[in-house]
Amino acid sequence: MDSPKYRAFISYSHRDSGWASWLHGALEKYRPPKPLIGTMTERGEVPKRIAPIFRDRDELPSATDLGSLINAALTGSACQIVICSPQAAKSKWVNEEILAFKRLGREDRIFCLIVDGEPNATDMPGREEEECFPPALRFRLGADGELGTVRTEPIAADARPGKDGKNNAKLKVISGLLGVGFDVLRRREQQRRNRRLFAFSCAAMAGMVLTSGLAAYALIERGAAQRQTVRAEAEARTAQETTRFLVDLFKISDPSEARGNTVTAREMLDKGAAKIEVELAGQPGIQARLMDTVGTVYMGLGLYREAHSLLDRALTTRERLPTVEPAAIADTLIHRGDLLTWQGDYPASEADYRKVIALEAGLPTERGNQEALARAEYGLGILLGYQGNYAEGRRQLESALARQKALFGEENDETARTMKELADLLENAGEHKAAIALMQTAVRVQKKIHGNAPHPALFEAINDLAVLYYREQRYEEWEAGILEALAMARRLYGDKHAAVSDVLSSFAVVLQMRGELARSEATYREVLAMQRSLFGDVNPEVAFTLSSLAEIQYARGDTRDGFASLNESLHMYQRLFPGDHPEVARAMNRVGFRLTMAGDYAGADRELKAALAMRRRLLGNSHPDIGSSLMNLAILEAATGKFTDAERDGRQAREIFTATLAPSDWYIAVAESAEGAALTGLGDYSQAERLLSHGYGMLNADRSVTAAYRTLAKQYLDRLHQAERRGMASHRASSASARAIAPVAREAVPSSDSPAL
Repeated sequence: MDSPKYRAFISYSHRDSGWASWLHGALEKYRPPKPLIGTMTERGEVPKRIAPIFRDRDELPSATDLGSLINAALTGSACQIVICSPQAAKSKWVNEEILAFKRLGREDRIFCLIVDGEPNATDMPGREEEECFPPALRFRLGADGELGTVRTEPIAADARPGKDGKNNAKLKVISGLLGVGFDVLRRREQQRRNRRLFAFSCAAMAGMVLTSGLAAYALIERGAAQRQTVRAEAEARTAQETTRFLVDLFKISDPSEARGNTVTAREMLDKGAAKIEVELAGQPGIQARLMDTVGTVYMGLGLYREAHSLLDRALTTRERLPTVEPAAIADTLIHRGDLLTWQGDYPASEADYRKVIALEAGLPTERGNQEALARAEYGLGILLGYQGNYAEGRRQLESALARQKALFGEENDETARTMKELADLLENAGEHKAAIALMQTAVRVQKKIHGNAPHPALFEAINDLAVLYYREQRYEEWEAGILEALAMARRLYGDKHAAVSDVLSSFAVVLQMRGELARSEATYREVLAMQRSLFGDVNPEVAFTLSSLAEIQYARGDTRDGFASLNESLHMYQRLFPGDHPEVARAMNRVGFRLTMAGDYAGADRELKAALAMRRRLLGNSHPDIGSSLMNLAILEAATGKFTDAERDGRQAREIFTATLAPSDWYIAVAESAEGAALTGLGDYSQAERLLSHGYGMLNADRSVTAAYRTLAKQYLDRLHQAERRGMASHRASSASARAIAPVAREAVPSSDSPAL
């Protein structure tokens, strides 16, 4: 093909991402030998560089839908490289990429890199699971563009131990891409290494001469140097011991240690943690450093219990060292604070962050100290936001952001992360427009830094921006963002991780809005099981998922289980956050609404009024959450014939929503419906008609609306029309009106064995 955009497209299973990363870097760094540059081969003119190489970054949700990005990259690639392993052989996605490339008529330009398993093992009885070639590699295409029965022999380099080896396998792949003989490249590579070795030897000799010449001067300066000797030797010993430890960690003296063909990252970590305890007991400084390092790696893999144990011991060890290092203590405190936040232990997490801030306040304003201070402010700001303390949380995050911009500039990963977290906090505080603008900036900066490569910070920004799009009712952008975030999360973290559970929750909402309620419920249950395993049974993430699951159960007509899930969520929040907290108030408000729909008006009145009072104490009088409480209270008051109160509360809710939310937000429509129901009870049919018709029209057109609110709005409108037909002009017949406005199809009242509120 003429002028391809990419020299090659790398296809691989996400489990082989380490190999893909190595190969991608090795190919893009490779420089063909100068004598070969410009010569013509069957692949065209040999270039100065092999780059660019396309490394696909997402496992898309459907194996048959490659997406425009992947299709364009395949079409624009001169060759395809398939990293072959048992995981790749089972990957429908890898198979589809190979098929798509073959259908472009480029079957002879597919090159394989075997990293694990056995080629054609499907033909070996008892070894079928070792197959490393996907089906699309093993068979030719038929005339219809589908795989036929004619076998093919893929062109393969073999990086497995005892085969080509890593370097020769790389050169074999390069020889295929360039159309140059492997032996030619190997000889040129050996010559290049020889030249480098000669140059290094010359430099070493020159260094020895220079060192001899400087020896006398060094003796003169010995007195000054001795002041640094102890510290330098200590640092050298630390570096040597750390290097030795890490090298030994990756040695496998006993082949039985490897379960199967590979040692997993978890096995390496467990092995490392055990070695730290035994082998470094006499070197507490090095031991503490490695405990902290391995603990943070455990945390990154979502293994929080293991991480907690190591970080606790690292901190204790560092605090007991003869020479206390504040910077090292601050690092471990920040890491443990991050972990405690994930685990939902907010008081302990806050204490760790505040210790760091107090510690850094007494240190010189050096760059390293300022970086640690910014990280502590960042963690504390996020934590305070979780606790509903938006004002102080905002101050901490803004301070961290200003400090990071001064240290790193705006186009920096840490700066962009803080932008994202500040945007989340602004959203929770009701400042929607400011939140979405800042989040868009954060995504833009992350994409400028990382490009198309999967990265945790980029994933988080994409996911959170998608959530903001949802709240702004920009549903197409929201769904696209969620699918992109889910694919990236699985590529980054595998199938069991806090980040995956978070974006899976959003995907469950996507399924709900598509009307796939059974799949949505199953997804929420998957999330719930993952979160309980990661965080324990009492955690804010678990509580939130329970409330989301309840909405699906109600939508499916399972009111008994729906109420049980919602009630469990409320009790969990109350255990986590004794006293006033936004999530407690939100859960009480939801329980109150469901009790109204079930006809338990006394219970609903208790929960709704308690939630409203708590929100007023926390948020003042104009926050959207105040509107939500007033809206549900107006629904209860309309159901019990308190029409004057219902009209007042419904109107106030509508005014708060209108001032703080987008004009098309469905909360405004619910408030209009509640106000309209009250006006029906008061006999003001014309004004009720205007509000109810407009509100129901909005609710009926918005697929994200909670189904119970849409049903209720329809009932209100039907009752108004019935009242108009009967000529009920007087609002004095309160009892009759009350029956007219109360929900028609009540949800099942919880039985006596349901959890008490």
